Amino acid sequence: MGISEHIYADALTVTADTGYSNKPNLTYLHSHGIDSYVPDNQFRQRDPAFAKQKDKHGEKKPVKKQKKRLFSAADFNLDVEHQRCECPAGESITLVRNDKDQHGNHKLFFEARQSQCRGCTLRSQCMRRPEAVESRSSQGRQVSFIIAPNTEKSEPVAWMKKRVDSPHGKRVYAERLAVVEPVFGSIRANKGLDRFSLRGKEKVNGQWHLFSLVHNIEKIHRNAGESRMAAGSVR
Repeated sequence: MGISEHIYADALTVTADTGYSNKPNLTYLHSHGIDSYVPDNQFRQRDPAFAKQKDKHGEKKPVKKQKKRLFSAADFNLDVEHQRCECPAGESITLVRNDKDQHGNHKLFFEARQSQCRGCTLRSQCMRRPEAVESRSSQGRQVSFIIAPNTEKSEPVAWMKKRVDSPHGKRVYAERLAVVEPVFGSIRANKGLDRFSLRGKEKVNGQWHLFSLVHNIEKIHRNAGESRMAAGSVR
């Protein structure tokens, strides 16, 4: 069947995880009147049910910090007035964009040249994969700074928060957590589909169908085995 060009118009209800909660996406859904539920990353903090769960099970254990601390934006020297930036090694890196991000924050985006990072003695402290800079297709270290946070109240954002926080919205999103997320988790963690290896919508669609087919065949095989075991126990 493939992916419809009018997938949003054809869908009865659209749900997505918090990674898709940004102003452009919510503006599109709001302006087209699409029945959608896309929670922001604070939706659980607003839900009393999760507060009770925390009281019952205790505070979430903190994630162990990685042993090697990499340089963060705070380690770079930023001159906002002249829009210049120096990396921890003292190299002046290039301003590539002066723009707003997806959340409406005004940011300065800098990027070092590949040659600067390749010869830098601090690259193992600055980059997650310092060896990648040896590749011709790689990029130098990138860093961005918020110089003016977004303070405007967005109607689409407020609209979506109200929908997600409603009793109906919670029921709809709970179905996604129970039905959709385990499938994504299995295909990514168990079958290794962290990213598509093909380009173009048609090829990506075909690769996704193949992984989905394998997932469904496994479910059929597992359920058939459980049915046989249940039949044998009855006898």
